[in-house]
Amino acid sequence: MTGKLWYRRAVATAPSGWPAWAHPVIQRIYAARGVCTPDEADHKLARMLSPAQMGGMERAVALLAQAIDEGWRIVVAGDYDCDGATGTAVAVRGLRLLGASQVRHMVPNRFVHGYGLSEALVASLDPAPDLIVTVDNGVASIAGVEAAHARGIRVLVTDHHLPGDVLPNADAMVNPNLSGDGFPSKALAGVGVMFYLLLGLRAALREQGRFPQGEPDLGALLDLVALGTVADLVPLDFNNRVLVEAGLKRMRAGKACAGITALVEASNRSIATVAATDLGFAIGPRLNAAGRLEDMSLGVACLLTDDIAIARRYAEQLSAINQERREMQAGMVDEAERMVTKAAHVDAVGVALFDPGWHAGVVGLVASKLKDKLHRPVMAFAPAGDDSDELRGSARSIAGFHIRDALAEIDAKHPGLILRFGGHAMAAGMSLRAADFARFVAAFDAVATAHLDEERLQASIHTDGELDYRDHTLDLARQLRHAGPWGQGFPPPLFENVFECASWKPMGTRHLRFQLRHEQGGAPLDAVMFSCYDGTPPPQRFRAAYELTVNDWQGRESVRLLLTHLEPL
Repeated sequence: MTGKLWYRRAVATAPSGWPAWAHPVIQRIYAARGVCTPDEADHKLARMLSPAQMGGMERAVALLAQAIDEGWRIVVAGDYDCDGATGTAVAVRGLRLLGASQVRHMVPNRFVHGYGLSEALVASLDPAPDLIVTVDNGVASIAGVEAAHARGIRVLVTDHHLPGDVLPNADAMVNPNLSGDGFPSKALAGVGVMFYLLLGLRAALREQGRFPQGEPDLGALLDLVALGTVADLVPLDFNNRVLVEAGLKRMRAGKACAGITALVEASNRSIATVAATDLGFAIGPRLNAAGRLEDMSLGVACLLTDDIAIARRYAEQLSAINQERREMQAGMVDEAERMVTKAAHVDAVGVALFDPGWHAGVVGLVASKLKDKLHRPVMAFAPAGDDSDELRGSARSIAGFHIRDALAEIDAKHPGLILRFGGHAMAAGMSLRAADFARFVAAFDAVATAHLDEERLQASIHTDGELDYRDHTLDLARQLRHAGPWGQGFPPPLFENVFECASWKPMGTRHLRFQLRHEQGGAPLDAVMFSCYDGTPPPQRFRAAYELTVNDWQGRESVRLLLTHLEPL
């Protein structure tokens, strides 16, 4: 566990104006993330950006208002990840709240319909709806939109993915990442875009005097918005932090929908103290597993039911699927690690791997694990289907290498090599013919080599500096848990210190539990480190990067260090 560069986050501007009860460590951590005053950390819902600032809103709202007035049959077409599932639930619940009388949903099965609003998905809609509303997809669905129009179906696209050179001929489109769109935040998840559209629709209906008995409370959807936003790993800019914090407050107040409540219970978390990290590491994966191994209809059903008993049954099924996914992932990662030791991959800057026995729904997780281990951009492929001659790949990247732009560059240099692609800076997906895999391996490595120098290929750790031994308190750990919300682009606090290992023991087969002594003194500290144990005892003295966390065991809270990296001294 050596060889990483350590950096401490700089505090460019000193924190100011904080009340006396705000812990100096909290102030320092916020300032290192550009938040220097209490006002900048005020995540009141009233401070969220206005829906009126988003491009395409007027046309989309007019289309939905017409659909409600005329009683159109609406199908919400989502995506098969957590963002898509929560966005689908937000769309269905929200449209019904606002007066739509005939709303149903359809989430593609990745192994049957492919991604997004595909021609296959459109063909499967029986009876044909009057309007399709996409969530978290559609900006690349050129053929799917044409197929819908051929059947006389209107299409409203809501998406947040980066557009290609050609846009689908949708009847309306809302996407803050379209060229020229003036919405100040480009970091909204798909569920966030859908929520904003509903806010815009409610405002328009309000102006028309549609709510004489009081308008619907769309704030009831914020728990779903928070879950999808955190799970999709979009940057938690100020506006996203406002949305996530509002959703977390609803959850902690016992106002979450039945599905989220059941999923929190199934993950052995407490709804009263749930944090953004719980959404990302415990709740989101349970939903994502359904879309990876089967289809997301089970996940959406869990989020749409209002019956807690039914939701708990769904949550149990989702937890079982997630356990199956974890076991499958572990085997695939082991195989991938063996592959990269072979000569063909040892010196590769851009690593592309394929195994005919891999599962297409899990390759993204394999790529993520390998990316973390190698600190290289990684693309993992699996067969697209039993009888298909195509491979489906999922990529994860490192800082400084925009993976979607890299695929676009390969596509331009090697026309026809990539059949389909899309994604973000850090994650992307694509398809190619199995016969072209070797060509892609070379092309991917070449573009990575051209854009990544040795410095960027050196793994690094960014910490918030050392923590005084007197600050390892339960009070500070509690403040840190709820100070964020922490997530992508607004990382959770990570400290570094030198420790003596007073004692240690394995926990399971791959984890370790420690008693550590801070180099400054003080009482021994409980600590854990996951997926690190290979049978070798840990060093007696080491430098560690760690999070200060609250260990809630059988209703009793205590301080625990979560080690993420250590280097012997």
